[in-house]
Amino acid sequence: MAEHDVDVVVIGGGPGGYVAAIRASQLGLKAAVVERENLGGICLNWGCIPTKALLRSAEVKHLIDHAKDFGITVGKAEIDLNAVVERSRGVAKRLSSGISHLMKKNKIAVFMASASLGGMAKGKRQVKLDNGDMINAKSVILATGARARALPGIEANGETIVTYRDAMTPKTMPKTLIVVGSGAIGIEFASFYADMGVQVTVIEAMDRILPAEDDEISAMAAKSFTNRGLTLMTGAKLGAVKAGKGVTAEVTHQGKTQSLTADRMILAVGITANTDGIGLEQTKVKLDRGHVITDGSMRTDEPGIYAIGDMTGAPWLAHKASHEGIIAAEHIAGLGEGHGVKKTDIPGCTYCRPQVASVGLSEKAAIAAGHDIKVGRFPFLANGKAIALGDEDGMIKTIFDAKTGELLGAHMIGPEVTELIQGYVVAKKLETTEEDLMHTIFPHPTLSEAMHESVLDAFDKAIHF
Repeated sequence: MAEHDVDVVVIGGGPGGYVAAIRASQLGLKAAVVERENLGGICLNWGCIPTKALLRSAEVKHLIDHAKDFGITVGKAEIDLNAVVERSRGVAKRLSSGISHLMKKNKIAVFMASASLGGMAKGKRQVKLDNGDMINAKSVILATGARARALPGIEANGETIVTYRDAMTPKTMPKTLIVVGSGAIGIEFASFYADMGVQVTVIEAMDRILPAEDDEISAMAAKSFTNRGLTLMTGAKLGAVKAGKGVTAEVTHQGKTQSLTADRMILAVGITANTDGIGLEQTKVKLDRGHVITDGSMRTDEPGIYAIGDMTGAPWLAHKASHEGIIAAEHIAGLGEGHGVKKTDIPGCTYCRPQVASVGLSEKAAIAAGHDIKVGRFPFLANGKAIALGDEDGMIKTIFDAKTGELLGAHMIGPEVTELIQGYVVAKKLETTEEDLMHTIFPHPTLSEAMHESVLDAFDKAIHF
C-alpha cells in the first residue's frame, strides 16, 4: 500500500471534480483526483458531449432530407449507424484525452480507482482507494455525480429496455421506440431517434412534456414534436412492462388503459445521487432526499469535506457542477466565504429540434413569487435570419418585474437558442434592467435580434411584430 499526501483530493473526475482540482492547483494547492471510470465523468463520456454529436448527425440528416427547400437536389440520405455511433464515441474520447492533458499541465495526480472516506490521522482525512493506496488530504471535495434512476419493477436489460448508455450506442436502429420521461434527456433521445426515422412514443407522468420549462414553451415544443409525427402521452401512468423480442408496456392515459408495443424502450426518468459506498456513514455529512446538504461555500456538516455537482441536488447540470467546484476550491484556498449558486442564474438547455433554453423564473413562478410582471414575446417567424435559415419555428419570451424592470426570466424555443441564452444569463448576473436591454444595439441580421424584440414587446415597443 502506498500513501500520498495532498492538500485537497477530489473524489470524482467529472465536470465538477476536474474543474475543482484545476482551480485548486491554480491557487497553489497540491491536488489529486480519484476517478473510477473515465476522466470527464458521465457528462463528457456518456452524456452532454456524445449526445450532442448524435444530435448533430440527426440534424445533418434532417437538412439533407429537406435540401430541396434550399434549391439543392441530393439523393436519399442513408444512415450508417456504426459510423454515427463511432463519431460520437470519438468526440467523447478526444475530449477525455484533453482532460488528461489538463491534469498533467496543472500537476494534478490522477488515481484511477474507487474511493471511500476513512478517518482522521494527523489532522488529515484518509481516503481509501480500492487498489490499496491511501490518500491523506487536508480537504476532500466529493464530486461523485449521479446515475440513472430505476423504476420499480422495470429492469433495464441493455437490449430492449435501455438507459442512456445503451441508447447512445445502439447496434441496430429500432423501427419503433418508447421513451419514458420527457425531461431534457428523454426529449433529446426522442428527437434524435425521430429524425433518424424511428416511430417514437413519449410517456410522461406530468401533464406536459419538458415539465421544468415555462408552460408556453412546453406547449410549443409539444406542437412541434406532434407535427414531426411523435406521439406524446402526458399525464400517463406506466404499468407493467414485459420484455421479449421487443417490449410491451401497459399505459393508462386519459382514463383508458392500453397496451403499447415497440422494438425498444428508453428509461429517462431522472437520476439518483451517488452517495452510497463512499463512507458517508462515518461522517456528519447530512442528506436530504438522497442529496448531500451544503452551504454557500459547498461545505458539508463534516469539517474539511465539501460536496459539489449532481450529488448536491437539482439542477443536474455540468455547468452548475463546474461553478460549484470553483467555489469549493477557492474557499479551501482561503479566498473567503462563497455565496453558492443562485438557481435562477443557472441556464438550462435542451438540444432537441427545436432547441429549448431558459434562465430564471417561468411566468407562473414569477406570479407565484408575488411579482407584478410584464411579458414580452417575439416569434422567429418574424426574424429575418431565421427565415433565411429556413428555421422559423419557435419564439423568445421574456419576463420582467413591472415596477423595477428586473429581468426575472427568459425562455426560448427555436434555432440555436442554446447559444443565445447566455445573453440573458449575463444580463441577469449584471442586474440589467429593461432600459439597458432596450438601448443595447443588436447586430442585423441575426437570431439575437429576436431577443431585443422580445424585451421591447414586454413594454409595448416591439418594432417588427
